[in-house]
Amino acid sequence: MSVSIWWIRRDLRLHDNLAMQAALSEGSLLPVFILDPVLLSKEAAPRQGFLFAGLCQLDQDLRARGSRLLIRRGDPLEELARLKDESGVASIHAAEDYTPYARRRDELVARALPLRLHAGLTVHHPLVLRKPDGRPYTVFTPFSRTWKALPFCGSSPSTPASLPPVPDLPGEILPDLPAPSIFPAGEAEALRRLEAFLAGPGAAYADGRNRLDLEGSSALSPYLRFGMLSPRLAAGRAIEFAHSSHDPQASRGYETWLNELIWREFYQMILYEFPTVLRTAFNPALRRIPWREAPEDLLAWQAGRTGFPVVDAGMRQLAAAGWMHNRARMISASFLTKDLLIDWRLGEAWFMRCLVDGDPASNNGGWQWSAGTGTDAAPYFRIFNPVLQGQKFDPRGDYVRRWVPELASVPDVYIHAPWQMPEELQRSLGVWVGQDYPAPMVDRAAARERALAAYRASSQR
Repeated sequence: MSVSIWWIRRDLRLHDNLAMQAALSEGSLLPVFILDPVLLSKEAAPRQGFLFAGLCQLDQDLRARGSRLLIRRGDPLEELARLKDESGVASIHAAEDYTPYARRRDELVARALPLRLHAGLTVHHPLVLRKPDGRPYTVFTPFSRTWKALPFCGSSPSTPASLPPVPDLPGEILPDLPAPSIFPAGEAEALRRLEAFLAGPGAAYADGRNRLDLEGSSALSPYLRFGMLSPRLAAGRAIEFAHSSHDPQASRGYETWLNELIWREFYQMILYEFPTVLRTAFNPALRRIPWREAPEDLLAWQAGRTGFPVVDAGMRQLAAAGWMHNRARMISASFLTKDLLIDWRLGEAWFMRCLVDGDPASNNGGWQWSAGTGTDAAPYFRIFNPVLQGQKFDPRGDYVRRWVPELASVPDVYIHAPWQMPEELQRSLGVWVGQDYPAPMVDRAAARERALAAYRASSQR
C-alpha cells in the first residue's frame, strides 16, 4: 500500500480537513508536522505554547484512532525528501497557506516532490473572490457581498473512526513550553467553544462584541489561527443559526459574527494579493508619514503605563493573557499611531510577539486599519478618543479595574480620566495620579493636531 503524507501546518484538526481526507483516500496516512526553524524563530512563546499543546492533543486524537503524529525538525523540503526515501511516500497533501514565506516554501517543495495543496485556511480561496474585471477587491463591503453570493458548501464535524497505523519512523519530541491557561488547545475545545458561543453570547454579538466589560466575544481566534476549528464549519454554523432564529436581534448577532469571519478572509486575500503590506502601508499616499523615534514612549505603551486607563488595561491584558479584546486592540493601536505618532509596524511586531492568536494577515490588516494606512475606505483622520471609548464600551470601568488594579477604588465618573479627580479625592482614595498611576503622557488635543499634520504631509508628497 502506498504512503501519503498529511503535512500539517495550520490545520490541527481531524474534522473538515480536505488535505487529510485526500491523503487518506490514496492509501496509508502519515500525519507529519515539521518544526521549521524559520517559523519558530518568529513565533511568540505564548503562541508556540498553544501550538505545541495543540499538536499534543492532535497526537492523542490520532492515537485514539490507531495512528499517531510524527514530528520532524528542519528545513521542510529536506525533511519531506527524507521521509519520501524512508517510507516510499507517493504523495504529499497539505492545506494551502497564503503568507509570502509559506508560498515560497510550497513552491520549492512542489518543484521537487509530489505536493498537492488543498483548501482549508479559508472558506473561499483568495483567487475566487475577484471583481467582475478580474482585479482583487480592496474594500471590504463589496468583497463581503461577493463572498456571501458564492455557493456555500457546509461541513460536518464528524471525524474518521479509525486510521491506518503509522510506520515505525524516527521523530522528534515537542519542546516543553507552557500553554496559555485561558485557551485549552485542541479541536474538541474549539468545537465546544463554538457551540457555547452560538448558543449564548452569539445572539447578542451585534452589540455585545464591543463591550469590554462583558463576555461578548467568541474568543475563537486562536483556534482559527491554527486550524483547530474549520472556518467553513464556523461560517456554516453561523449561517444556520442566523437563518433558524426567529429573533431579528439574534439573527443580526449571528450575521455580525459571520462578517467578522469574512473580515478574516478579506485580510487573508489582501496579504495573498499584496504581500508588500507586511513591509509598507497599503495606501501609497501614506508611506512617508514622519513617524516619531520615541523608544521611551513605545516602552510605556507596551507596559500599559500611558496614563489612559482603557489603553493601559488592554496592553496589560495582552501581557498577562496573550490575548486582547478586539475593541481594546483598536483603541490601543489608534493611541500608538495617532496620539504617539509611532510607526504602526512597531505595534504590529509587538502584538505578534505577544498574541496567542497572532496571524500575519489579520494582525497586519487590523494595524493598518487603525493606523489609517490600509484598505479601509474611512479617512485617515479617524482618531479614537480613549476616554470616550472607555466610557462607551466600559461604562462602569469593570474592564479597567480588572487589569489596572491601582484604579480599583476610583469612582465610575473618573475611572476613564483619573487625572480629573480633585486632589482631596485622590488623597482620600490613596491614589495619586502621577505617582500611583501615571499622568497622561500626551495632551490629546495637541497630539491630534500633530498626527493630522503628519498624515497630511505624507499625502501631499
